[in-house]
This record gives sequence, structure tokens and C-alpha cells, in this order.
Amino acid sequence: MENQKNNPLHGVKLADIVEHLVVYYGWEDLGSRINIKCFNENPSIKSSLTFLRKTPWAREKVEGLYLKSLRDIAKKSKIIEN
Repeated sequence: MENQKNNPLHGVKLADIVEHLVVYYGWEDLGSRINIKCFNENPSIKSSLTFLRKTPWAREKVEGLYLKSLRDIAKKSKIIEN
């Protein structure tokens, strides 16, 4: 557990990541940012999770975009505070 304290994805479920991205970007923008079939053709959380659990390279891209979206949210909230 000690070695995971600096991992921002530790404890975050893949389903929560995909749901966050869909809310933040929407399916269309998400599909243009990460061009995979489960985001572009009849997208659903379920089909996306099935694909991402079996495809490490796609999961890495999704996790990277999730972290980027969190940084963007943090930047926006700092601008609003100032």
C-alpha cells in the first residue's frame, strides 16, 4: 500500500474514469481524442469497459486523458479563485 501513495489512479475504478470522461468530454469529443470503436460506434459504458479491460494500450490512453482532465479542472478552479 505504501508504494501506491503517489499513484493518482490508486483506488479509482475504471468505470468511474470512463463515466467522468463521458461527462467531461461527451462521447463525440472523447471518440475524437481517443479513436477507438467503443467510443465512436454505439458507445456505452459497458462496451467501453469490456474493451478497455482487455486492451492495455487503450486503457493507458484513457487513464492519461483522465489525469489530464483532472489537471485541467484544477487549473480552471485556480483561475476562478484568483
